[in-house]
Amino acid sequence: MQITKLKRRPKALRSAKIVVALAISLIAAAAGSCLASPNPREQGSITRVVDGDTIVVRLDSGKTEHVRLIGIDTPESKPNKRANMQAQRSGRDESAIIALGKKAWHNTETLAPVGTRVELELDVQPRDKYKRLLAYAYLPDGRMLNEEILRSGFANLLTIPPDVRYTEKFRKAYEESRAAGRGLWSENISW
Repeated sequence: MQITKLKRRPKALRSAKIVVALAISLIAAAAGSCLASPNPREQGSITRVVDGDTIVVRLDSGKTEHVRLIGIDTPESKPNKRANMQAQRSGRDESAIIALGKKAWHNTETLAPVGTRVELELDVQPRDKYKRLLAYAYLPDGRMLNEEILRSGFANLLTIPPDVRYTEKFRKAYEESRAAGRGLWSENISW
């Protein structure tokens, strides 16, 4: 009887080794594919500029997504709770904030008009609490829309972990626009 058990153990052990080797291979393959594409990207065309920091993109897959641009915050362009909060924080009235928001919206629309092809790069968190896709948007010439909005002076820096990949790059663009008095900073306006 012991001889039979000895014969079975090596067979079972070989099967276990095969299963373990297969599992390791699958894990390595999955890790390799993640490493090959750490920042998922999708391409599409802008169908609408909602406000200074939100666009609507029709992806090449056919799906339409509201996209919140990561790392920036522009004044609200419509009356809402957030516009009221920005007004209280800045000491301005809500209508002044909305006027600034419309300028920021126009700037974004000028940088990336409807029909513009964009490549969207995701960071750690794919969506915000409103189910909008969180992304960095690249224009056809390679410039990042998020950074260009900051550089033109129509956004504040807004860093919300875990999506902080380009914080330093954004900080430089923000400081540069403020120092040069571009966009909303031309009148020393804050919100």
